[in-house]
Amino acid sequence: QVQLVEFGGGLVQPGESLRLSCTASGSTFGITVMGWYRQAPGKQRELAATATTGGKTTYADSVQGRFTVSRDNAGNTAYLQMNSLKPEDTAVYYCYVRRTWLGRTNEYWGQGTQVTVSS
Repeated sequence: QVQLVEFGGGLVQPGESLRLSCTASGSTFGITVMGWYRQAPGKQRELAATATTGGKTTYADSVQGRFTVSRDNAGNTAYLQMNSLKPEDTAVYYCYVRRTWLGRTNEYWGQGTQVTVSS
C-alpha cells in the first residue's frame, strides 16, 4: 500500500501562485507516475499534470505554460507549482500515484486539497 499526504492548498487571488506537494510513503518501490488531478464543483475529475519516473511530463491544455510538475530525486515527493492562477483553476486537487510491482499495477489517490482562486 502507498499512503499519500498533500500540502499546499489555499485561497489566492487571480494571477497569484501556489505550490502543492505530495509525499508518498509505504510501498513506494515501483512508483512509475506521480502527479495531480483536479475536480471542480459539478465537474468530473480531470488530469492536471503528471510526471513519470523517467521524467516525462503531461499537462492538461488548460494549465500548459502556467503549471509545472516535478519530483524530488528520491521520486517519492511530487510538486505542482501553479502560477498565474485563474478562477477556473478552482478545484480540489488530488495527488495521484501509479505503481507497478511484480506484474501488478495499482493507482492511489490523496485525500485532496482545496485550491480556490477568487478576488
